[in-house]
Amino acid sequence: MGIPVKLEQFEGPLDLLLHLIEKNKVSIYDIPIALITDQYMEYIAQLSDGTLDVMSEFLVMAATLLDIKSRMLLPPEETEEGEEIDPREELAQKLLEYKMYKYMSFELRDRMEDAAGHYYRDPDIPEEVEAYREPVDVDELLSGVTLQSLYSVFLDIMKRQENRVDPIRSRFGSLKRESVNLGETMRFVGHYIFEKKNCMFYDILSLRPGKQYKVVTFLTLLELMKEGRVEVDQPETFSDIRLTWVGGDTETELEDLAADYE
Repeated sequence: MGIPVKLEQFEGPLDLLLHLIEKNKVSIYDIPIALITDQYMEYIAQLSDGTLDVMSEFLVMAATLLDIKSRMLLPPEETEEGEEIDPREELAQKLLEYKMYKYMSFELRDRMEDAAGHYYRDPDIPEEVEAYREPVDVDELLSGVTLQSLYSVFLDIMKRQENRVDPIRSRFGSLKRESVNLGETMRFVGHYIFEKKNCMFYDILSLRPGKQYKVVTFLTLLELMKEGRVEVDQPETFSDIRLTWVGGDTETELEDLAADYE
């Protein structure tokens, strides 16, 4: 005769099985599978109003219990070492794991309820106490300090400073912006060639310092060549370049050209 089972909501088939085992006061390691299966089937027979998802979980466990029950009636299976295989072993392992997690959840719930009853007041330390600092004993602070130890600390600090310096960028020095006006440079170079009539390219480059001046001067000469005011001649490869003024006897057109680049 099976014991009556109260219709209450269980969290799943393992929860129901654990309830039945505790009700019957039997060991998980030695489950009376026939008794538990009958009581389990009686319970799910009363779940006619359950949802399909819930019923499917309980029916899968019911099929598992029936399978174990049928295997218990057959001659026991043996391993390769000759040991008998208990059909209930896998189910017992799942029940033990479920029971462990279930009681852990109870412990966490109790701790959460206990923590909810703890209240902490805001700190009210007097300003004099909070501002107090323990006086520094200079003799104790400097005990064991020697010139050698101070020198070691100094070397360590200097090494850290050296490591912070970029070995490449630190050699660049300060970069100064050169201000070179294209129109003014064109007027300056044009007047120089106009007055000399013939001159060398190197002479013009050496008139003013700075890399930017040299670049702008080169562009200026290209523009003067394009306008037909300067001719260029280089007798030999890599030899100096000779510049000749062919733009006429007045500088008016040169002034107008330079003004376009101001």
